[in-house]
Amino acid sequence: MDQAEYWYALATVLLFFKMFAISAYQGVHRIGKLTFKTPEDAALAGQKAAKEELPQVQRAARAWLNDLENIPIFLALGVAYILVGASPGLAAWLFPVFTVARYLHTLFYLGGIQPWRTVAYLVGVACLFVMSFQILFALA
Repeated sequence: MDQAEYWYALATVLLFFKMFAISAYQGVHRIGKLTFKTPEDAALAGQKAAKEELPQVQRAARAWLNDLENIPIFLALGVAYILVGASPGLAAWLFPVFTVARYLHTLFYLGGIQPWRTVAYLVGVACLFVMSFQILFALA
């Protein structure tokens, strides 16, 4: 396996774990407080449906949505990066840095920590732009 493929595969698995953890985080808060907005979930717990989600669940949902705006782009660019043979050495930096930035973004989002949430977001976006330029350079 070439270096870019290795880092892409590792980043993909770690990003899956991160997104799964956000789902688990929401579940822990819902179950822990027996607060469910969905009527059938509330009924299963012997509760009435809540009018709104818990604040922790709302915040995690927003972090999840931000992931859905960024991670699929990374996954697509990563495949293109490997297919065109863009710099494997740079992939060894870009793929892990993007992954760490997404982890930090989520932690900062859940904790309501600014400006570090924005910094983490911008680091991830910078990685996407560098990947894009590397793909274009490899095509030229």
